[in-house]
Amino acid sequence: MEQFKNMTALIADDDVDMTTQLSLQLQKMGFKVLIAESQKETEEIMEATKPDIAIFDLMMDNKDSGFILSYKMKKKYPDVPVIILSAVTSDTGMMFGVNTDEEKAWIKADCYLEKGLRTEQLEKEIFQLLNKEHN
Repeated sequence: MEQFKNMTALIADDDVDMTTQLSLQLQKMGFKVLIAESQKETEEIMEATKPDIAIFDLMMDNKDSGFILSYKMKKKYPDVPVIILSAVTSDTGMMFGVNTDEEKAWIKADCYLEKGLRTEQLEKEIFQLLNKEHN
């Protein structure tokens, strides 16, 4: 199942278990994976490399690191799909999404997913985002 061979995925998350799990999953899909554990490290990678897809944790150095990184990614590479992963709803009860035009206007991500998601769910979202980009 290497339909994304020769494509690069950027993962930014300060949870090493999460980056390991995501990295293995994306490598199985054929991606070359770049991992950053902080907002600063992610920004440095974005300066040097244009990934094909980015997956950002919402809360890293700051409570809104994922939003900041999404904004910067879309400003530099508007065509790169961005997924924000977060446990914020389970941690705080606050709900986020990118379902309405208003939410899309301030959350510069293509997809928002809660952590704890199933492998198939993430693969489906990645497949949809990348196939939408390449059609």
